[in-house]
Amino acid sequence: MPLFEYKGFSAKGKPVSGVLEADGPADLRGKLLKEGAYLTSYAETGAAGAKAVRTGTRKPAGAQGSFLSREIDFKGMFERVRPGDIAVMTRQFGTLLRAGIPMTEALTALVAQQERAKLKNVMTTVREKVREGTSLADALGEHRKAFSDLYVNMVRVGEASGTLDIVLERLADFLESNVRLRSKVTSAMIYPVLMAGVGLLIVTLMMLLVVPRMVELFQDMGGELPLLTKILIFLSNTASNTWFIGLPLTILGIWWFRRHIATEKGRWWWDRVRLRAPLFGPVIRLVSVARFARTLATLLTSGVPVLASLDIVRTIVNNVVLAKAIDDAKLAVREGESLALPLQKSGLFPPMMTHMIAIGEKTGQLEGMLKNVADAYDAEVDSRVTMLTAVMEPVMIVGMGIMVAFLVFAILMPMLKMNEVITGG
Repeated sequence: MPLFEYKGFSAKGKPVSGVLEADGPADLRGKLLKEGAYLTSYAETGAAGAKAVRTGTRKPAGAQGSFLSREIDFKGMFERVRPGDIAVMTRQFGTLLRAGIPMTEALTALVAQQERAKLKNVMTTVREKVREGTSLADALGEHRKAFSDLYVNMVRVGEASGTLDIVLERLADFLESNVRLRSKVTSAMIYPVLMAGVGLLIVTLMMLLVVPRMVELFQDMGGELPLLTKILIFLSNTASNTWFIGLPLTILGIWWFRRHIATEKGRWWWDRVRLRAPLFGPVIRLVSVARFARTLATLLTSGVPVLASLDIVRTIVNNVVLAKAIDDAKLAVREGESLALPLQKSGLFPPMMTHMIAIGEKTGQLEGMLKNVADAYDAEVDSRVTMLTAVMEPVMIVGMGIMVAFLVFAILMPMLKMNEVITGG
């Protein structure tokens, strides 16, 4: 049944709007009249997008509206499905199924309560596919930008085993933990990046706008300028005279760098640099390792085979160096070896992790061990991010203080020197 977004007026003349299912415009108008509302406009949402229609106007069959008469949703063009929204929806979906509500009715409820148009349209399409007889996993698989391979494969296993509600709750736990981890890292980086940006902006404005005028004043004063002032004037002249060269070169350098890391060799080099970077390298490694352990534990607990799980996990670590180590581990497992040994030989996974994986394989409790590892490394990531933030804040403040002090002394010293000359004279 199509889903319509409508606008109208109540019996008291107040504007009303919302989303409602109906067989067509006539059915929509009838349902609203029963509720005491009068329809003025509506838009049908679905896989083909929204098509706006005004009441009181009819088009001949096959007629196409003019370009100017079409409603263009600029917000929807740039809107994307956020991981946090998927996590909330997955939790709600699992709760509805656990309560015994049929799948199509549960999907209808999810569509009705979605506030974001992008996810609403996606779930509307998924619901219609399920009503037509397509499996939920296949319907979700048609929207790879919203639902990852991990999500689709776990849903497929849940459908096959009859434990979809349990699988969805595990998925929700996994997605929520990933969102929390990403939020911690992002929030920790906001302050240092903001401080660096403000400092760079202040220095740039001083160099381009303030210092050139001060230079003219110094030259009118005559006499020998202090060394700091000479350095400041040199930097200001360089910035003023070469910005039109430096800016294009900077843009070209960024473009070349992005193009280089998009290649296989460039991506390998960049991922190795990221893992070996001081301060940030260990944090990046821990985040990837924690994601590997939690994802693998979630897949294995849901009944996904080990080899298929490793195939999925290699795509979510977001690092080709670690992905190569996981590929090697997969080949070793296929040949009958343990999972812990090739991971240990790679030197990329912490000893504690490989040791616990080895114990888990021997005792048959690999899923539990992986979950414990993920919890431990999530806590360690949180601790390291907090420490990095605590270290970077005073470093940024001291750096900005040094820049400000340099500017102040470079500008004031010649003034003080000229004042001494005038006073002495």
